[in-house]
Amino acid sequence: MGQQKPRSSPTQDQLRVWRDYIETAEALRDRLATRMQDESSLSTGDYRVLLALNEAEGRRMRSSELAEAIGWERSRLSHHLGRMERRGLIARAACAEVAHGVDVLITDAGRERFRTGSVPHLHAVKELFVDALTPVQLDHVDGLSRALRAHLGLDGETVPGSSRGRSLR
Repeated sequence: MGQQKPRSSPTQDQLRVWRDYIETAEALRDRLATRMQDESSLSTGDYRVLLALNEAEGRRMRSSELAEAIGWERSRLSHHLGRMERRGLIARAACAEVAHGVDVLITDAGRERFRTGSVPHLHAVKELFVDALTPVQLDHVDGLSRALRAHLGLDGETVPGSSRGRSLR
């Protein structure tokens, strides 16, 4: 009798766990995005850009670095920055180091909007995520996240669109 090959696809139970995880994460992300828009008039895209700029040295980044930091294609970022610039949240300036480079910087109005938008967002994160879990469950989520990051080779790097130690979603 030959040895059985290991199963190459997930079991029904594993697929159920996967779908529950994905659907729950998407519902959580959607509810946080809706709350952010309703409470601060910032989209999650606005928040991602403002978070990255707020944490950057000098509160400015080259547009190509910003696109990489938030995990967006440069064309998508360029269109979004245009909308943010018209609202006075960011400004663009020629990059001193690179001939055709563009620096993106957060304006005073952008910093204020980010600051005031962060307060209700962090309350929503606590209400919708933290408060739903016990401290032990939070430790389990942390362990699961670390295991997935290690498996995906993300140890020591930031997932595009997030900021270590700060909640975006």
